[in-house]
Amino acid sequence: MKVILLEDVKALGKKGDLVNASDGYARNMLFPKKLAVPATAGNQKDLEAKKRSEDKHAAEALAAAKELKAEIEQGFVTLSIKVGEGGRVFGSVSAKEIVLAAKDQLGLELDKKKLNLSQPIKEIGEKKVQVKLHPKVTADLKVIVKEA
Repeated sequence: MKVILLEDVKALGKKGDLVNASDGYARNMLFPKKLAVPATAGNQKDLEAKKRSEDKHAAEALAAAKELKAEIEQGFVTLSIKVGEGGRVFGSVSAKEIVLAAKDQLGLELDKKKLNLSQPIKEIGEKKVQVKLHPKVTADLKVIVKEA
């Protein structure tokens, strides 16, 4: 029996695949658990329409990420930190502080988990922090750390 998978099924196929499954397996396992539907003409048309819709949404998300990348790379964020004698920095600048500063100064809503900051910034000067906006789009945010 030909079926269209609605979810990934181990040893059978990925979501959206048209596969051949035994009648008993399809009736007793796949259909009751809503893992698959019969491969009728109507279901195949629905699958194609759903794929087109998902492709369109993916393209829109990619375009939005590219626009946001351009906006991020044009601006910069300025943060101040306490400095002691001999230029020693007290504390550090974390991803959370960068996100808050970006919201205040640039009006951008960023997720701190999307910032690629392996260690907090502990120096005065200019740093570039990578922001992962989309699996295919990464922007560089300029962060300027000044003495308070």
